[in-house]
Amino acid sequence: MKIIFMGTPDFAVPSLDALHASSHDVLAVVTAPDKPKGRGQAIAMPEVKKRALELDLPVFQPAKLNDPVFINTLRAFNPDILVVVAFRLLPPEVFELPKYGAVNAHASLLPKYRGAAPIHWAVYHGEKETGVTVFQIDKKVDTGRIILREKIPILEEDTTGSLYGVLQKISADALLKALDLLENDKAEYLPQDERLATPAPKVGPDTGKLDFRRTGEELCRAVRAFTPWPGAFFCLRGQRIKVAKASWEKVRNTSPGKIETLTKKHFAIHCADGYFLPGELQSPGRNMMKVTDWMNGMGLADIQSADF
Repeated sequence: MKIIFMGTPDFAVPSLDALHASSHDVLAVVTAPDKPKGRGQAIAMPEVKKRALELDLPVFQPAKLNDPVFINTLRAFNPDILVVVAFRLLPPEVFELPKYGAVNAHASLLPKYRGAAPIHWAVYHGEKETGVTVFQIDKKVDTGRIILREKIPILEEDTTGSLYGVLQKISADALLKALDLLENDKAEYLPQDERLATPAPKVGPDTGKLDFRRTGEELCRAVRAFTPWPGAFFCLRGQRIKVAKASWEKVRNTSPGKIETLTKKHFAIHCADGYFLPGELQSPGRNMMKVTDWMNGMGLADIQSADF
């Protein structure tokens, strides 16, 4: 099939690689415009653009997807299908252009976790499984008919970071399977059950702030969900302290937010139903370190509580 690929972050790169290495013909790549990034705000290109240039593929970066010039450019390629991974909502004049329309590989088991951050919220809410759904794009976000789904378990030790890498590969494999179904007229196009739909809104720098009025289990899930980004954190002495690993212990009669130094090697923050026990922490301007090393420089004895 003749494909135009659309994607922006590194999550989409393995899918581009898989399509380029397959029997299909990737005609061009559409991605977001270059933008400032990092502390220095230097202009940086999207990861998909970097890879497309390495593969010597034409790259387009329209500011507006409904721009008539851009749409005419797509039409001139005469693609059979648009393949989308981690990109923007497409207008009808774009996704209706090719013979097979447009398909999207989304990192959740739709209709659960529609939106920008499906992996984060699946971990946060304690789901036991996740996966990738390849679906046909329509006018609304992540609502189109399902072509196929691939499932994987979410393990107790999984973080958003660990699942991210696994789901990257699964997305690439699922897209190849979906294209084979479409090309051979075997796709079933199953409608999504709207009664099961849940949102997965975008996460930002403050999303990972820990609320010690929650249970220990919920707090530990939050740490896993927001690792590595945006990071789970609490505030101490006016500083944002990130937590990368944690456990919890059930204890009665707690005072949520109270800090209790248990030994020279570990401390607890009271939560709704026990002790929240950080295992790895990071102070501003420092590296992530084990709790014992972090405590050596903090002097916790005079601290009564964490700001949450």
